[in-house]
Amino acid sequence: MSENSNASNSSPQAVTVEIYDQTYHLRGHDPEHIQRLAALVDSKMRAVAQHGTTVDSLRVAVLSALNIADELIALQHRYNALTGTVKESQSSLRNRAHSLSGLLDSVLTEERKIG
Repeated sequence: MSENSNASNSSPQAVTVEIYDQTYHLRGHDPEHIQRLAALVDSKMRAVAQHGTTVDSLRVAVLSALNIADELIALQHRYNALTGTVKESQSSLRNRAHSLSGLLDSVLTEERKIG
């Protein structure tokens, strides 16, 4: 079994993280994953605070969440475009294979008539 499936079968573990100078006590099945998420949120909040004029941590959190949501939507669009491209390629290959199969059948039929 993979690490993730083992982690999801175990009971939730306590994890302490720090985000934007605040300590949070969380519980989850994969402490390392939670720590990576917390580090991402912390870095986004610090980047927003560095580029903005607000010191209100709630506003910084909301602006950071909007930035993360924007990145998520952009990645979803890229994913959808890529999966659409793959599906179109598969369909195109199937059509091409069908067409080539038909050509091969007609060539073989002609050879049988001649031969």
